[in-house]
Parts: sequence; structure tokens; C-alpha cells
Amino acid sequence: MAELESVIEKRLIDQLCCDESQWTYRPDIRTEEQLWNNFKYILEQNNKAKLNDTPLSDSEFAKIKNDVSHASFYDAGKWLAGENGKVYVHVQRGNETLHLAVMNHEHVAGGSSVYEVISQYQAFKSEDAKGDRDRRFDVTLLINGLPFIHIELKNKEHSYMDAYRQIKKYIAEGKFRGIFSNVQMFVVSNAADTKYFSAARDTELNKKFITGWLDEENQPVCDYIEFAKAVLKIPMAHEMISRYTVLDNEKRKLLILRPYQIHAIEAMRAASKRGESGFIWHTTGSGKTMTSYKAARNLLMDIPAIEKTVFLIDRKDLDEQTKMAFQSYASTDTIEVDDTDYVHSLIEKMADDKRQMIVTTRQKLQIMVNRRLKEGTKQYNKIKSLRVAFVVDECHRAVTPKTKRELEKFFTSSLWYGFTGTPIFDENSYGQKGDLPQTTEQLYGKCLHSYTIKEAIHDEAVLGFMVENLGAKDVSADNAKQVYETEEHMRKVLNVILNQSYDKFGMRNGRGRTYEAILTTSSIAIAQKYYDLLTKIKEGKDELKISDDIHKALPDFPKFAITYSLSENEEFSIVNQDKMKKSLYDYYRMFGSRYNIDAIQSYNRNLNERLARKEKRYLDRSQQLDLVIVVDRLLTGFDAPCLSTLFIDRPPMAPQNLIQAFSRTNRLFDAKKLYGQIVTFQAPKEYKEAINEALRLYSRGGGGNPIAEDWDDVKASFSVSLKALRNLAQTSGDAAGLSRKQKKAFIHLFRALDHDFAHLKSFSLYEPQVLDEFGFSEGEYEDYAAMYKNVMEELKKPDDNPGADETPVWDDYDLAAYSRLRIDFEYIVELVQGVVESLDPSADDFDEAEFETGIKAAREVIAEFAGDNPRLSLLLAQVVDRLENDKERFIGQDVSVMLNRMRNSVIDAEIRKYAEKWYLDFEDVRYEAYHYRDGRLANENQLKDSADYAAYREEHKNALPKIKFRKQMMDEFKTVLMPEIALLV
Repeated sequence: MAELESVIEKRLIDQLCCDESQWTYRPDIRTEEQLWNNFKYILEQNNKAKLNDTPLSDSEFAKIKNDVSHASFYDAGKWLAGENGKVYVHVQRGNETLHLAVMNHEHVAGGSSVYEVISQYQAFKSEDAKGDRDRRFDVTLLINGLPFIHIELKNKEHSYMDAYRQIKKYIAEGKFRGIFSNVQMFVVSNAADTKYFSAARDTELNKKFITGWLDEENQPVCDYIEFAKAVLKIPMAHEMISRYTVLDNEKRKLLILRPYQIHAIEAMRAASKRGESGFIWHTTGSGKTMTSYKAARNLLMDIPAIEKTVFLIDRKDLDEQTKMAFQSYASTDTIEVDDTDYVHSLIEKMADDKRQMIVTTRQKLQIMVNRRLKEGTKQYNKIKSLRVAFVVDECHRAVTPKTKRELEKFFTSSLWYGFTGTPIFDENSYGQKGDLPQTTEQLYGKCLHSYTIKEAIHDEAVLGFMVENLGAKDVSADNAKQVYETEEHMRKVLNVILNQSYDKFGMRNGRGRTYEAILTTSSIAIAQKYYDLLTKIKEGKDELKISDDIHKALPDFPKFAITYSLSENEEFSIVNQDKMKKSLYDYYRMFGSRYNIDAIQSYNRNLNERLARKEKRYLDRSQQLDLVIVVDRLLTGFDAPCLSTLFIDRPPMAPQNLIQAFSRTNRLFDAKKLYGQIVTFQAPKEYKEAINEALRLYSRGGGGNPIAEDWDDVKASFSVSLKALRNLAQTSGDAAGLSRKQKKAFIHLFRALDHDFAHLKSFSLYEPQVLDEFGFSEGEYEDYAAMYKNVMEELKKPDDNPGADETPVWDDYDLAAYSRLRIDFEYIVELVQGVVESLDPSADDFDEAEFETGIKAAREVIAEFAGDNPRLSLLLAQVVDRLENDKERFIGQDVSVMLNRMRNSVIDAEIRKYAEKWYLDFEDVRYEAYHYRDGRLANENQLKDSADYAAYREEHKNALPKIKFRKQMMDEFKTVLMPEIALLV
């Protein structure tokens, strides 16, 4: 029998409060009032001198309580970033403003920091919110009286996902308000497996971003006690919410680093203390930009000897995106991040006395050293003698061995830290040039921390790949141009993209939630030809037509653009510019964003932002792109999680370039995006060999499943899964007669089939006729899927056989191959939240037209959603009406909490109507409604007995007999009340 949750909770608290961990258990703190009183006491103790030993008055503390209660977890994070590691509240006492220290992040494991644990906190319902509920929290960790880390526990009969869903529900109910709005990190566990994630609105939580802990060797730490020893002890727990959190100002989200990012930063910090350089090998897509930001920041914060950190990048395009990411992270940080638009500004920033982080390009740094600084001048001497740490993004390309040697010769007191997802090894080393380094290790020093692509995929930090190698076979190099640069070949490529990529673009997800793709070619000229042909096809002026199924899913598909580098020195520069002017005008017609050829960098920036979709305005379909045609732009260093597919119509690339390009596609996004998809259209045999070699080279040391699958692999796997399922249940109907133990096996076998079928359907080669060779069909899959849902409901009920094996089957799997277009409720809430956030009074760029566009987009998807759920869509429409008519009221509000309260109010109204009709107590009915499972009430007979039948008879002339009264009452509960409520939950 599994341990009770109360036993698990006690063991965790005992571990947290043992001598090594430094937490103190406070069983006396269970309510909000007790929590505030404790915070007040600690605040007064830490500020005795400033308060002159005079306690805070009620009015003073009321002001502090208001300041410490935040509108969102992100706002709490901004406040907690503090000033130089110190967090304050301010009160007016007479003519003096008192600045009271709440936290000092430099006081870790000592100083003014107080570490306490509470359990079974009672989150009482809000008196002014109809339909609210009382809740109990499991374990919460307080630092200086504020709750920062919250833990929900389940026993081994449940999945940790049940704890995740519980937290999500509590957030939606607004339970994390007031003092609990300061929570920065959640932990969920079923004792056997433990995960953590950053605090966010319920609609922004994504189970793909739940992460487990890894030790320094990238081995998982699952047991909750071992997790507590590694992550929740002091100083680590304090550092998790101070040193290892990032506030993304652009996305307005709180982010917590994954374990491999933390280990890399610690390794780099240790090396800098030893005065050693080195490199970090973290696979592309695993969050290198955030890791490098925190690493560069911590060098300044932790190593006093370092005067400047310079984040060095190659190419303006990467400079722009990385600079924006850094400035977004740093906007609430204590470290100043400066970019250098001109070499002159770089010189000024290098020569001033400020300890700061500078983002610049290798080209500007070279010009400064070689041409601008004059030997012997004050500026020259000061900059040359700087103790500087260079952090180099994509280090094997950004700085060549020759350039690095020149820069090191100038900066004689420099440390160099390279970040790369694709190091240069002996196998793919630089060509020999004198005694210059040929590998990444020779160039930067030893590898300080590695996290390979195979490890990242195994840990689900990034997605795996699906690869299709299409195109004419056995084409010689001499004939390649005649075959691959023809309009016939291009039309075949576009037919795959336009008509055979329904799943690749995620069209079943519904409008606004589709994915994007990149088409890369070998030259600007070919890219332009593709753009022109695609334009003709979309206008209906070509023999290639877009299918009705695609038009039905996305009537405006494809929305496309092109981007490439312009150069005055290129032979075809004038042609390129003329072509680009045309595409800029097309872009303007699509989105209303006007750019001329002189503002090409602004166009590229806007296109990057539109593709990345990190701002909520890009949730609106009218603001989205489907396809971008490129040569080399965006194939390295570009981060767009909603980009799912890379179409490659060019010869095979070098191993590092292949992995870099592939890794644009495998960022985590939503539950439906399962892998990064690659389709090549030239030299299929050579591509397969090149891809296998690249994956072998960059998967050293990893473990787990294959990281790339092709059509033949997936077909073979699908065949095995189908045979295994049919061996147990030849037809879907056979599953109904299985034993309970066999039904559990059926669940696992159908999930395997569903997984493989979803993979199969994502290939361009997939057509329904493919299933004929297996004697299978979409209809048969749907029959199995319907039975799967029935069996899952059955298995949720306890087994009547007390001696049976009750190994649970957790309901934490989403069917991946199920074909149904739908508009998602949470997507609509997020869309409306984006409109609300555009009202931010601190922003000076409020655009009334953009606000109206957002309102219109929300109304359109709500109307579409009404087909699935008219009751919920009505509530959503009411919120949008109120938002349009009373903007001020919505500033800083959480739409999800507002809707949840409206939802509960409507549910309670239905319950009240039913209770009054059948002469029942409202609270009794509400309890039964919220505990109704699998067609059963928790206390059916008790509810029947509680009805006031005498009062009913007195008020009804044609009263039903008591037996019929009770039967009709129960029938209406199950067939009228509960279906009505089901539409609202």
C-alpha cells in the first residue's frame, strides 16, 4: 500500500529541517493572518534601527501589505529583483520616508535571512467572490516571512501531474493572491518523481516546461528526499529564486533555469576564480542565450576582479536578437546591459569606470583595436589593461582562431568563455593554418560543462527530430543544377509544403495556434524564384493549386515572406534590392508595417519578432506568418518555439551547420508539437549519410531513445504497435470484455499506437491509402480512441477486488493523432490577456487601433468556440464587452481569475436553482456536484433523505409520490444539472 500523503509530507519537512538544510518548521502558521503577522515580526526585527524600535502602526503595515501583494507572479519577480540585491518597502513616518529592507539576496544562509517551513496552510475563500472555495496547501517555504517556493505532494497512487493540475486550479481560483502572490517556484512530487517549474498564470503554464533535477553528471534526481537535499536546502533554495531566475520583460514571464544551465554557470564561475578560460557545450535549443546571460551577469556580480564582461557575437542579425533578449532579461536586473551601435560608443563604454555587461559584435571590437585606438593614449592604455571576461556566443564561428589571437594579444588580462551547441572536434576541425588552433578546445580551453543533443532530447528539454529525405535520387554533381534549379522541381517542393504538410503546420490546432516553417535555398536568386512562384500560386495563376482541405483549415494560407542579406558589393545587388522592395510592399499589404530598403534591419527585426511570437499580439492569426524563405539568415541563433519545420532545398551542409539549422525546429512549444521536422529535397542518399554523421558527432555521451526518425523507422514502429494492440483486442469492441488488468495493458498499447500514428501522419509521404497495407483506417483508429476514453474512465474507479494489484494508470496522456480542429479555451483567455496587457499604464506605446484589432480577433475566436461550448463562450464574450467598455477596470487584472470566478458564480446559480426546485440545502448539492464522478454521487442516499419533502407537498397541489419525487430528483441531477455544469468546467 502506498504511503499516505501526510507521511510523505512529514518526511519532507523532517528533511528540510535537519541541521544541514537550515529550515525551521512553523506548525503555528496556518492562516493568512498568522502569515502576515510573522512577516511583520521579521520585517520589524530586521529594521529595528530604522524603526527606532517602534513597531509598525496598523496604517503603516496596511500600506506595506498592499505593496507586497502583487497583480502577478511576474510583478512579484520584478519587485524581488530589488536594488543591488536588496529588496525594500517604503513607509512615511512623519516627515521621514523609511526604507525598510525586506530581503538581502547577498545574505544567503546567514545575515538577515530567516528560513521557515509551513504546512497545511488554509487558503480561505474570498468573501466577495461568488463560488470561491476553501483550499489547503501542502508545504510552503518562507524566506523572511514571504512564501517563495510552494510544494504540492501526492502519494505513489497518483502522478505528480495531479499535483501540477491542482496548482493550476488553485492559481485559476486566485488562491495565490496577497502574500502568496510572491511565490516564484512550484515543486510537485508523488515521492517517486519530483519536478519544478516557475510560477505563472494558469493559462500560461505548460506541462512541457516542467523539469526534473539533474546532478552535475546529468543524471536524474527523482526521489523527493534526494531532490530536497539537492535543491531545497539552504543556500540552494534561496539561490534558485534569486540567482537562477530570469525575468523576461518581453514575454512578461518569470523563468527558472534548468539544472544543466545552473551547473554550467557554476562551472564557469569556478573556472573564472581559478583564472581559467574554457567553453560550454550546450546543444542548440536548450536555452544558451539565457544561460550565457546569467553566466555573464554572475561573473560581474561574483568576481570583483572582473571589470567588464563583453558578450561577443558575429553578424548584425544575431546581435539584434541576442541584444533584445539580454535587454529584456536585464530590464529588471541590477546589471546594466549596453549595446554598441557604433564603434565610438563601444570605446566610450569600454573606457568608463562602470562595471557593466556590453553586447557587441566581433567586427566592432576588431575595428576598435586595429583602427580606432591610438597606442599611448589614455583610452588605449585604460582599455588594454582592463580585466575583462569575453563571453562568446556560437564561439567556433563568431571569432576565428586568427582574430582571437589578435584580440588576446591586445587584452592581456582577459578570460574567454565560449558557448556553442556544435563544437569543432578533430573530425570536423579547421584546416591547418600555421600554429593556429583547429578545434574548440584548442581555441578556448577545456569543456567546462556539456549537455548534448541526445541528453537534451532524453530529458525533454528539446524535441527529437523527424527527417524526410525526398527529391530525385542518383543525380550527379554535374547534373544537379539542371535537375534541382528547374521550375518543375520547385513546383514539386511547393506541392509538398502547401498540400502535404497539414500536420507539419499544426492546422488541426485551430486558427492562431498553427506552426511555422522555413524554406532554405542555396542562393538568393533561387530564393527569389521561390518567392515569385509562391506568389503566383497563391493568386491562382499557376498550374499548382492549394487543396480545399488546406483552404478550409486556413483560408489565408500561406502567409509568407523572404529575407536575405543585401550588399552593395555583390554583382546582383541592384536586382536583389529591387526584388526586396517588392517583397517589402507585400509585407506591408499583409501586416501594415511599412519598411523601405534603407530600413532593412528594421524589417528583419519585425520579421524576427513576428516569427518568434513571444508577444501576445502575435497570437492573433492576422499577425502571423506561415513560411519564410531564406538562404542562411535565421538558420543559426534564431529562437522561434512555434517554428516546427525546416524545408531544405540545397546540397548537404557541414555537420555543425546541419545541427544548427535543424535546431531551429525542436524548441518546446505546446502539447501538440512533438518533434522538429526536417524535409530535404536534394540528394536523399547523401543527406541521410550527412545527417547520421552529424547526429553521431553531436550526441556523444547521451542516452535514451533515437533522436531522429525517418519514414521507414516510423512505419516499422507503427506496424509493431498495431500488432501488439490487436493481439490484445482485435477490434475496439473487444476491449470492453477485457479484465481490469488487461484494460490497463490496453491503455498503454493504445498510447503507443497513437504516438506512432501521429508520427506517421506528420510525414509528407502519408496518405490515408498508406494504412491499407496494415489493414487499418482512420475510422478504426477513432473507434479505438473512443474505447480508450471509456476504459480510462472505468479505471479511475476503485477495484471491487480488495486483493487486486492497484498499480495506477495515470490520466496524463493527450491523444496525439486525434483529428479534430478546435479552438482552445485557454488560448482565448491568453489572447484576451494580451489585449489587457496592452493597457499597461507604464507603457507609452498604447495603440487604440491595435487594441480594437485585438478585441476583434478575440470576438472572432469566441464566436468559433461557441460551436463547441456556448456557455463558456458567452462568459468570454461578456468579459470582452466589459473590457471594451471599461478599459481602466482591467489594468493589471488576471483574466483567468476573473473568468474562473464568473464561471463559479454561474455554476452556483445552476446549483441554487436545482436546490430550490427540489427543496435541498444549497451546500449539500454543491458538495455532491463537485464530487460527482463516473455517474455516481458521493452520498446519494444522504442527499435524498435531506430533501424537505413535506415542504414540497405543502406547496404543490399535484405533488409526486415520495418515491417518484426522489427518483426524478436524482434523474435531473444526473441528466440536467451535471451536463449543464460540465459545459462550464
